[in-house]
Amino acid sequence: MAGNVDSTQRIYLYNRYERFWHWSQAALIIIMMITGFEVHGSYENFGFQRAVEYHTLAAWALLTLWAFTIFWQFTTGEWKQYIPTLKKVDSMVRYYVFGIFVNAPHPFRKTAHRKHNPLQRLAYLALLSLVSPIIWGSGLLYLFHAWWKVLGVDGVLTLEWVAFAHTAGAFMMLVFFILHVYLTTTGHTPLAHIKTMITGWEQEEHD
Repeated sequence: MAGNVDSTQRIYLYNRYERFWHWSQAALIIIMMITGFEVHGSYENFGFQRAVEYHTLAAWALLTLWAFTIFWQFTTGEWKQYIPTLKKVDSMVRYYVFGIFVNAPHPFRKTAHRKHNPLQRLAYLALLSLVSPIIWGSGLLYLFHAWWKVLGVDGVLTLEWVAFAHTAGAFMMLVFFILHVYLTTTGHTPLAHIKTMITGWEQEEHD
């Protein structure tokens, strides 16, 4: 009787710059969440003034990183990895809701030209089109409050509403961050995806 034959395939997914900007972005976002919630008054760690300074410095560093990364993505064509698609979205939903708990085969196979599954692409679309504008728009308005009259928004906006929007965006980012970390544990081993993002190599196991 013929049985299932396990095989492995090792592919190079993430180059050095991708791994650099991924971990740098993760570190900066963590710093911004820690200092941001301290500024919000959730706890005391660095002290209010230093938390504000660290938060602002991390924000400018992240914007600079994004500028370089966007340039890199458009010059290399990697931006195409994020084009949203609804193809196989239903299969991915069924897998994460049920299939993953019964050891069902993953419905999406990564390649160097298709690194993100359909649900990931939709999640990144939501992050870029909803969460990021809320966080960065409110954050920059708060930072440049002294320029509101020049911008013509003084009297239209209030600091309370801007702070509320920024906090709401921060909680959205926190939810995205938690889900992102959880999904890193859904590989063939709990640390497989993290190892891939460190080394660049993905080892797939399938029947």
